[in-house]
Amino acid sequence: MTCPDRRTVIAGGLALFAMPAAAQTPDAPRVRRLSPALDRMIAPGTEPEVIATGIRWAEGPVWVPKGGYLLFSDPPANLIRRWQRGRGAVPFLSPSGAAGTDPKLVREAGSNGLALDAGGGLLIANSGGRSIDRFDLVTRKRTVLADRYDGKRFNSCNDLHVGRDGSIWFTDPPYGFADGDASPLKEQSVNGVYRRFPDGRVVLIEGGLTRPNGIALSPDERRLYVSVSDEQMPRIMVYDLDAAGKPGGGRVLLDARAMKAKGGAGLPDGMKVARDGTLVCSVPGGMMLMTPAAEPLGLIESGAAIANCAFGENGRALYMTANDRVLRLALRPGWQG
Repeated sequence: MTCPDRRTVIAGGLALFAMPAAAQTPDAPRVRRLSPALDRMIAPGTEPEVIATGIRWAEGPVWVPKGGYLLFSDPPANLIRRWQRGRGAVPFLSPSGAAGTDPKLVREAGSNGLALDAGGGLLIANSGGRSIDRFDLVTRKRTVLADRYDGKRFNSCNDLHVGRDGSIWFTDPPYGFADGDASPLKEQSVNGVYRRFPDGRVVLIEGGLTRPNGIALSPDERRLYVSVSDEQMPRIMVYDLDAAGKPGGGRVLLDARAMKAKGGAGLPDGMKVARDGTLVCSVPGGMMLMTPAAEPLGLIESGAAIANCAFGENGRALYMTANDRVLRLALRPGWQG
């Protein structure tokens, strides 16, 4: 997602934990336990730690096992930073997106979502470059994997998920444009959800969402989740996939309007799915853990929007990009199976 100035489920229950932003404490991120089932994932009393500050807008974290470090984007600064315990956060790649863009037309020239492919290469949702890129962490060679659909340039690629077969599923809202949908740079008629196959083919999966954002597959890859960061209709969609990965009609998994109306900061944004199917997804008010049936388990609050997250340290930690900070939350070892 961009920075601010940017089956519906148990609506009453969700509204209970959608606290007004004014009631939250920006300097004290915390975990709100909404179900006893949370205890198997997060030990009672465990709270997030702030590991990096001073970021313009933190996004797209990914843990790099070979090297034991975290990479995360700062789209408006056009920078990827690297964090490592004991070394702090330092610049890693600049420009992370496109160089030399016109700020009157492009408001976020840098990278957004990040992921690793099976070979350990860094995949970049390049907002300013309007493409999906691969960056070799050893040679530092950068390759554009996709920048067009049906002959037309993408809007501003936002987030991505890598399937077991190497397919890259990604979203393409207009957040990188200064004028959004009205931008003269916009070539696509939709804000799409796409799949890039390993042979390079790109197909449009969903073209009917106003603001597709975070994206993830279930562990068995039979469900596709897409966050919609629409101010008027914030929600998380789910699509059943057939054996070939073709989606059926989507349905609302989580209606976030009540949380937004209660003053929760942020919108549905980045997400990850644990190996046991638990969803960890950005919602108004923070980062929510919930079951595949959208039953709330816990909410991580920071007093500001939490844009995205990533599992790290072999599942022993959850990293979150939270506005101008990055958070780390210790998880119970082995809970993901």
